[in-house]
Amino acid sequence: MKHKLTLLIAFVALTFSFGQDNKAFNAGEKLTFTASYNMSGILTDLAEVKMETSELKTSSSTLLHLKCTATTYTNFDSFFKIRDLYESYVNPRTITPYLYNREINEGGYYKYVKYKYNHKTNLVESLIRKKTKNNASGFWDQNKNVKINYGTRDIVATIYKIRTLDIKKAPIGASDTFTVLFDNKETKFSFKLLAKETINTALGKKECYKLSISVAGSNVLKGNNANVLWLTADENKVPVYAKFKIAVGSGELKLKSATGLKN
Repeated sequence: MKHKLTLLIAFVALTFSFGQDNKAFNAGEKLTFTASYNMSGILTDLAEVKMETSELKTSSSTLLHLKCTATTYTNFDSFFKIRDLYESYVNPRTITPYLYNREINEGGYYKYVKYKYNHKTNLVESLIRKKTKNNASGFWDQNKNVKINYGTRDIVATIYKIRTLDIKKAPIGASDTFTVLFDNKETKFSFKLLAKETINTALGKKECYKLSISVAGSNVLKGNNANVLWLTADENKVPVYAKFKIAVGSGELKLKSATGLKN
């Protein structure tokens, strides 16, 4: 069960090469999703995922705080309790990240990750903290400077970056790759624009971009076009539905509510 919600959140992270400044969202937006997993052949609502934006003023600039949380419903806590946090502090125009935090609490497993970006040198100052095996001596820290390529982002910044991009310029069948820094490793994702498709959502009936996703050099995501994301084909580009298939099962992420949309 460990990392299933991590995969659900990561699943909505992709990018196109048609870049533009952020016109899709402001501070004050809140998206709430139901995360479901196929348990013994039955798709079961397991957890709630929230994506929220807020403004943070510093002495030198104003940043956008992007916050994602995953929480199991209380009736599943005794089975496998999840309290996960992912957050990134970014330039509100370009969604360039400056600070990233990830704190995972999943069924007794704990991990904390912190990234500080230096975009002039393309270096990330990384801290990874885990509990020791017997928990008697507390935590084990790993500090490291990680070299990244231009354009590499953390998972949260990437999730939001897609919504700033001009996907309507991409022809059906177009494919590309993007890079996410996850656990100090740059991971490449491939995607393909399958179609425009109208589906029923919490926002009503919406025309959406239908995109398939795969991870290069990994067998995490299974099946041909079995891992699919739907984004509203409007200026907001809201992720409204996703389905995934992995080695140990399949599941869905479905939008439940959305407030504070910019457009």
